[in-house]
Amino acid sequence: MKACARAVAVAIFSVFFLVSCNKVPLTGRNQLNLISDSQLQSMAFSQYDQFMHTHKLSTDKVGAQRVARVGQRLQDAVQRYMASQGLAGEIKGYAWSFSLVQSSEVNAWAMPGGKVVVYEGILPVTQDDEGLAVVLGHEIAHVIAKHGNERMSQALMAQLGGVALSVALSKQPEETKALLSQAYGLGAQYGAILPFSRLHENEADRLGMMFMAMAGYNPRVAVDFWTRMAAKSKGGSVPEFLSTHPSDATRIAKIKENLPEAMKYLK
Repeated sequence: MKACARAVAVAIFSVFFLVSCNKVPLTGRNQLNLISDSQLQSMAFSQYDQFMHTHKLSTDKVGAQRVARVGQRLQDAVQRYMASQGLAGEIKGYAWSFSLVQSSEVNAWAMPGGKVVVYEGILPVTQDDEGLAVVLGHEIAHVIAKHGNERMSQALMAQLGGVALSVALSKQPEETKALLSQAYGLGAQYGAILPFSRLHENEADRLGMMFMAMAGYNPRVAVDFWTRMAAKSKGGSVPEFLSTHPSDATRIAKIKENLPEAMKYLK
């Protein structure tokens, strides 16, 4: 009976995957996507508004301007690329924004739909525009690759039986909203944050370097940034940015491996 149940589960999952399959730009990887972009963006924007109501924007004008400037440059480059590939529809309805908030945490995150938040504490590690482009490129990559949607879809399959989002919201609204927050890394207030998978992290590193190169930033600085982050984690408590974004020798080696590909996009 157990074997039969497993077979049925695999068959159901296979059907879900076949009818809900999406491809990640540039990498071409197939991913599970059970939620419409409009549904996810609506929820994400609502969560973002709630976050901004309880957190203060940074008074560091130079830092805020840097975040906005580098973010806009990356946004423009990504939009041009997506349009050139006939993929403009994939980011339809995105409302990009790049905010710097008051916090000593070494952290940054992005929500589905293009809301990106940087914490003041990570700026000393980024050091300059190119270092910040590594962080923003990585977070934008999570958005473009729809990792939040994929993780949310996986969570719906695992915890709520793969029901439609509308059904999950009507029957278990708080649990579903918590899954959404966890899916893009903003979930401390709801409990444990779902860690990004090694697959998603490698993909975000790879795409992030391509995006920063498209924007005219040298992707080689990604090695220096992640080396600084790795050193910081050895100095005591692990920065929040590393709690879901592991930084180690393997990761840095992978970044070096992907550099030749990224450099092709640098003009």
